[in-house]
Amino acid sequence: MPEVFVFGTLCHPPLLDIVLGRSARVVPAFLADHAACLDGQGRPPRTALCASPGARADGLIVTDATPQDFARLEYYLGGYSDGIRQMQVRGLDGTPHKVLVALKSVAPRADAPAFVLAPWVARWGPLACGTAHEIMARFGVADMAETAALRPFLAARAWAQELARRGAPHTLRSDRGRDTVELVRDRPGFEGFFRLRAFDLRHRRFDGTMSDTFGRESFVTYDAALVLPYDPETDRVLLVEQLRYGTYMRGDPFPSVLEPPAGLVDAGETPEACALREAREEAGLTLRALHPMLRAYASPGYTTEFYHCFLGLCSLSEADNGLAGLEEENEDIRNHVISFDHAMTLVDSGEINVAPLAAMLLWLARHRDRLRAES
Repeated sequence: MPEVFVFGTLCHPPLLDIVLGRSARVVPAFLADHAACLDGQGRPPRTALCASPGARADGLIVTDATPQDFARLEYYLGGYSDGIRQMQVRGLDGTPHKVLVALKSVAPRADAPAFVLAPWVARWGPLACGTAHEIMARFGVADMAETAALRPFLAARAWAQELARRGAPHTLRSDRGRDTVELVRDRPGFEGFFRLRAFDLRHRRFDGTMSDTFGRESFVTYDAALVLPYDPETDRVLLVEQLRYGTYMRGDPFPSVLEPPAGLVDAGETPEACALREAREEAGLTLRALHPMLRAYASPGYTTEFYHCFLGLCSLSEADNGLAGLEEENEDIRNHVISFDHAMTLVDSGEINVAPLAAMLLWLARHRDRLRAES
């Protein structure tokens, strides 16, 4: 099997190990008259080869490459639209090597910046490795084109794992860490926009003993940012109404619900930036300030879904009522600007039946007087 040359982000050894599914034998090398450029597409950013006379693209030669390695590389990169070419690279000692180079399918911009490994690893390394884990978990199970289309969402799911590392205080709850849980067996489950993970585990109990091994399933999803727009001067909030499929599948006769504007936190995006974006996209609002509210799991017994909740201060008027949403995301949204007191009557009546919105309104009830006094 010929040697293969990898460049750019794949020069990060932990990432290459995940993609290949093993630790390969590699030697440093470079390709003359080319540069590794950031392609500018997606998060984490990827790289492509740019023809650049007099430049050099640093990389690694995989000296023990196998057909399986090529299959895994192709799957990770989402195909080789530019093909695999035999090219000559040189080792750091100047020794020439004829190798195969798998070219990236995404063409860089003409002004694409040069790729530099160290700052990329510092900014994107953990997320890139997490994204690779998500992608390669589908290798041999899901179609390559389907996985390539899902890549932004797989990256967002990996980003949720990074955000989870922030943790939360444990002044009342115990300080039992992840090291007290043993994942005995990971069983294959559904791999798509959502992921159903089946596993067997055991854990250290409160009395210090180890539990028996037992099976569970988890719905692996994303982090979401939720924002409740509030005008402290007029004491009004904005709620969005839209059809939700969970209510429909449950058999609810009125499957539209009232919610705060919300959306998935994209890979590498802060929850705050997501909240501001969703306020613009779903409600057409530009917020003048954000206040953190709750950071909480939706239903930790079976899903990883996590909410970053914010209060968004803004001016609200009757003109903010109406229809909104992005057509390309099949959003059909109606905005309602109502008084805070009206919103609380809807909580009491049960018409507001989405728990995060009810919790956010109750948070506002606790802080409302202060916010109005400061406005």
